[in-house]
Amino acid sequence: MVHMIKRLFIPNYENTSDPEVRARYGTVSGVVGIITNILLAGVKMALGMIFNAIAIVADGINNLSDSLSSIITMIGFKMSSKQADEDHPYGHGRMEYVTTMLISMIMVVVGFTLAQESFGKILHPEKMRHSLLVYIALILSIAVKLWQGLFYRSMGKAIDSDTLKANCQDSMNDVLSTTAILVSLVIAYFTGYNTDGVMGVAVALFIIWSGIMLMKDTIQILLGEGATEELARDIKGFIMSYDGIVGVHDLEVHNYGPGRMFASAHAEVPAEQDVLESHDLIDNIEREMKQKRDIQLTIHMDPIVTSDPELDLLRQEIQVIVKELGEHVSYHDLRLVRGTTHTNVLFDIVVPFQFQMTEEQIKNQVSARIRERHPNYFTVIAIDKDFIKRG
Repeated sequence: MVHMIKRLFIPNYENTSDPEVRARYGTVSGVVGIITNILLAGVKMALGMIFNAIAIVADGINNLSDSLSSIITMIGFKMSSKQADEDHPYGHGRMEYVTTMLISMIMVVVGFTLAQESFGKILHPEKMRHSLLVYIALILSIAVKLWQGLFYRSMGKAIDSDTLKANCQDSMNDVLSTTAILVSLVIAYFTGYNTDGVMGVAVALFIIWSGIMLMKDTIQILLGEGATEELARDIKGFIMSYDGIVGVHDLEVHNYGPGRMFASAHAEVPAEQDVLESHDLIDNIEREMKQKRDIQLTIHMDPIVTSDPELDLLRQEIQVIVKELGEHVSYHDLRLVRGTTHTNVLFDIVVPFQFQMTEEQIKNQVSARIRERHPNYFTVIAIDKDFIKRG
């Protein structure tokens, strides 16, 4: 059914890199969410009030808030599809993340409201009326929400949308919460113990928790996350796949929304190679990265000496020394400045944030290890931070 919806309502649906197609995905997803959530909310709130079941009313209000989230999703996709302009040269893609943030805030507010109402039911419980109609409605609600979650997952996967993935998670949360309510009704029917208020609070707390977790993830993106290890490996591997590139370092990635990713890196090229040839190679890599990975890449060219035996031996030695510091520690930009009495060794060491050693300790340890083998070497070391997100 999801594929049929795509074909019917999204022209050129396979061209997901087109901002207009992407916006259409968001609009169609929003409309489906609005229709299904309003229907569920109406049925649950009506049955909950008729049969005096606060947990069902709470679940219905949660569905009503989901329909508001669907409206916000539609608006967010529409705004994020706007072209770049003078005030926003990187485009409006991050509006999708702002949309997700608003959805998470709505979830938290709704959860607190429902918790307050449900807590009152615990203090002042009321007799709950049972009906086969209620059970049927809840079972159908679980089925609809499960389909809705799978629908959001498929649509979100097609365009790699965090907003639609968040809606998918919200729908799956609703499946669990509605199932919990159904179980509580069955318990109440057979035991006579009214768990309506307790389950209402449980549903509310679950909504609050889901909203806070979603908010946390979205804030991380808006603040600016480093590239994941997988993405970093992909970009570095792409650059290193070209003949004439001997190393890559100082990779930074900036996410301005889906399809609007910018990256910069330093690519090492042989110093002996013609500079115009190296520059042409860099241009080709940048252009093909945009065509094949849809990433706007800017490369700084670092010429390094590759025909000096002394330097080659020292590279191998420093590689071993640096790896002793930790798995994710590396170095780059090694140079030798030879003098009559001593040789200066200059290079940068890259360490993760919150590394267990201070910069001074790192410099002292590495320098001491180098001096053990080369007493006439004096090190000049700069410490860089690794912009890769690990774990």
